[in-house]
Amino acid sequence: MNPALELHQMGQSLWLDNITRQLLDGGGLAAHIELRSVTGLTSNPTIFDKAIENSDAYDSDIAAGMAEGRSSEEIFFGLAISDLRRAADLFRPVYERTAGVDGWVSLEVSPLLVDDATNTIAAAITLHHRAARENLYIKIPGTKAGLEAIEESIFQGVPVNVTLLFSEAQYRAAAEAYMTGLERRVAAGLPPDVSSVASVFVSRWDSAVKGKVPDDLHDRIGIAAAHLAYRSYRQLLNSDRWQRLANCGARAQRILFASTSTKDPSSPDILYIRALAAPHTVDTMPEETLVAFAEHGEVGAALAVDGGDSQQVLIQLAAAGIDPLALASQLQLEGAVSFSKSWRSLVNCIDGKRTEVGRGA
Repeated sequence: MNPALELHQMGQSLWLDNITRQLLDGGGLAAHIELRSVTGLTSNPTIFDKAIENSDAYDSDIAAGMAEGRSSEEIFFGLAISDLRRAADLFRPVYERTAGVDGWVSLEVSPLLVDDATNTIAAAITLHHRAARENLYIKIPGTKAGLEAIEESIFQGVPVNVTLLFSEAQYRAAAEAYMTGLERRVAAGLPPDVSSVASVFVSRWDSAVKGKVPDDLHDRIGIAAAHLAYRSYRQLLNSDRWQRLANCGARAQRILFASTSTKDPSSPDILYIRALAAPHTVDTMPEETLVAFAEHGEVGAALAVDGGDSQQVLIQLAAAGIDPLALASQLQLEGAVSFSKSWRSLVNCIDGKRTEVGRGA
C-alpha cells in the first residue's frame, strides 16, 4: 500500500507545505491529491517569496496591481488569495466529504504584526472575508499578542491556523485561546463550530541543539516536544471543559505537526513523518518530503497518548545544559524574526518586479 494512503487511513491528514502557480497550472497539486492522499495545504511568506522570485507567472498580475496604484503588500495579498482560492476549490470535495474537518488551505497575516493584536485581528477578519472561501484558515502566531488575536478572531468566526508553536506549554496557551473564543460565542448565542488547527514546529528543535547534546539525543528533541504537545492535546479532548463545548457543537482544534522536513542530511528523509503518526492530527510537509514518503516511507506506531519517554528526553536535554522552556521561547522568537525577514524579502521581490515592469512599459 502507498505509505501516504496508509498514514491517511490511520487517521492522520497529509497536507502540502507549498504553493506555486506552476503547481496549480501544471496539475501538480491535483496529482498530489489523487496519488498521495493530500487533503490540505499550508503556505507562509517564505514559500510565496520563492514562488514569485523564481517565476514570471505573477508578472502580469503585478503589472495590473501597479496600474491600479496598489502597494507591494496589497499586490502580494491579491496574488496569494488568487492562488489559495484555486487550491481551496481543489480541496472543496474533501472539505465537503469530511464535513469541514479536512480540505483546508492557509494564508498568513503579515508577520510584521506579530506584536500588534489589534491590527492582527483586523487583518484576519479582512483577509478571510476577502478570500471568500469557507475552507481557508488565517495563520496567526501563538505569541503573546497572537493569543489575544486568536481568541478574538475565533469569537468573530474566523478559522485560525495557530503557527509558531514549539512546546507543550505554548500549545496549551493556543488551545486555551481557542476554547475561550468558543466559550464567548456560546455565551453570545453564536454557533461554536469555528475550525482551528494548532501548528507545532518540530525540526527546528534539532537544528538548534545540533552539536550541543550527547549523540543519544540526536534528532530526538523535536519529536519529544511534539509528542508532549500531543499528550496535552489528548488530555484536553478528555477534559470537562472541552466536553461541554463539544456538547454545544464545537469541533476539536486538531494539532498539526509542521517543519517536518529533515534538516540533517545524515538522517532519514522521512524521520519526522514516520515518528509522528497519530489519528485525528495533521502532518504538513514540503513537496520533497511528501514525495519521498510516498515512495519509500514507513508508517510507525501511533504516538502514545501518555507521551511515552518524551518527558525523559527533555530531562536529558536539561541535564546537558539546555533549558527546554527557554529554548522553546527562543525558537518562537527566532521564528517570528525569520518570518518577518521573509516578509521583507517578499515585498522587496515584488518591488523589484514592479521596477522591471515599469522599465518595460
